[in-house]
Amino acid sequence: MSDASLPDRLAGADLTTWAALATVLEWLPPALDAPLVRNFDLTHFEYGILFALADAPDHALKMTVLASYANSSLSRLSRAVARIEGRGWVQRSRDPLDGRSTLATLTQAGLEMLEEATPVHAQTVTELVLEPLTNAQRRQLREISLRIQRAIREQEGWQPPRPSSSDGD
Repeated sequence: MSDASLPDRLAGADLTTWAALATVLEWLPPALDAPLVRNFDLTHFEYGILFALADAPDHALKMTVLASYANSSLSRLSRAVARIEGRGWVQRSRDPLDGRSTLATLTQAGLEMLEEATPVHAQTVTELVLEPLTNAQRRQLREISLRIQRAIREQEGWQPPRPSSSDGD
């Protein structure tokens, strides 16, 4: 059943807008990966795992929670965690509060790797995403991204801690 108010196809400005966003969605992940892989043999996805664990209480999260944050299947997450666990950056163990669940915990070596990789990641994000935009465009991008997130699913994605007033917009 189709809704007569919905278009049959995209055209004009809508098609141009979608094409621009689709291109960014395709080009940005490998562009974020490149410096992390080159310098640390770490993908952006793996960096995100380390970052999420560093931000968690006791540097630990249930694998199911981590998969939700990463919008990942448990099997994809498990492969990535196994790779970084093999490098000594994460340790998996049974959750003492729920023996059916597995916890991923950031190790000291993982925290040190994250601290080394973060400036490279921040520089890449700044150069590719933030510097090309004015402050007003950054605010617009933030609002647009949040609206699209809510259209996809009501559950909020990972949110960074609230910035202090000195952190700017």
